Amino acid sequence: MTLFLTLVINGALQGLLYALVAIGFSVIYRSSKVFNIAQGELVVLGGFLVWLVVTGTALPLYFALPLSLVLAVASGWLIERIFFRRLIGEQVFAMVMMSIALLIFMRGFVLVVFGAHVRSFPAIFPTKPIIVSGVLVMRPLLYGGILTVLIAFGLSYLFNRTRTGLSLTAVAENHRTAMDLGISVRRASQIAWTLGMVLATIGAVVAMNGNSINFLASGIGFIAIPVALLAGLEAITGMLLAGVLIGMAERLTAGYLDPLIGANFASVLPYLLMLLILTFRPSGFFGWKTIERI
Repeated sequence: MTLFLTLVINGALQGLLYALVAIGFSVIYRSSKVFNIAQGELVVLGGFLVWLVVTGTALPLYFALPLSLVLAVASGWLIERIFFRRLIGEQVFAMVMMSIALLIFMRGFVLVVFGAHVRSFPAIFPTKPIIVSGVLVMRPLLYGGILTVLIAFGLSYLFNRTRTGLSLTAVAENHRTAMDLGISVRRASQIAWTLGMVLATIGAVVAMNGNSINFLASGIGFIAIPVALLAGLEAITGMLLAGVLIGMAERLTAGYLDPLIGANFASVLPYLLMLLILTFRPSGFFGWKTIERI
């Protein structure tokens, strides 16, 4: 029973980390209609920005972290300005191809600037686990889970209850119509990518806390895709439930099924779930269903 509770609790918290990365997909998609395949690369870039500021300066942590987020905002702005600004109003296919190109470029950029070797990541959160009646809870995941819930509800309020958020959603629906209504598509795109980069940086802090970082850490972006698809790309708070479900399924599979079959089936499970979601529920459980006339 202790093992089961440990797997369930830490699986749920791991799933909330996936949800945090998946919310980055949702924010960019809801504001610009771009499914950013390179979100995992943004996590790596954000992680290296934190690593560079925290380990490369003598600044205390309460100064270094905000400075890292400022650099993340600047990075998101530059990515939007260089890669996606000229594609405003273009076909979705052009946006998808640019996203793929961004993934390749970002991976090469990280390799050139920071190298391929593994670096120690600073411990932003305490690393000592919490043990209650034999149940072990990873402290960084717990703090990250709480932060993810707060971020999800805050962004949900932004998009659903504020003029700025509703304007962002209108831009994603139709660039031309939004411009006719006097909404700045460029500003919406800037906000989307800066938010996406900030979320990726926060996700990097939680995922790599006290461990290590290199370019391969971008794999978390692909694991978060099934979470985004299960919830629906427009459903920010739905990401929480989707992440918890996938995280628990992954941990329980690794704890019980993998030792029986002698294989690492847990690493494949999220992508199997993604195929099932795309087959039977392509809009996700909480996503918006659209009807188009041909």
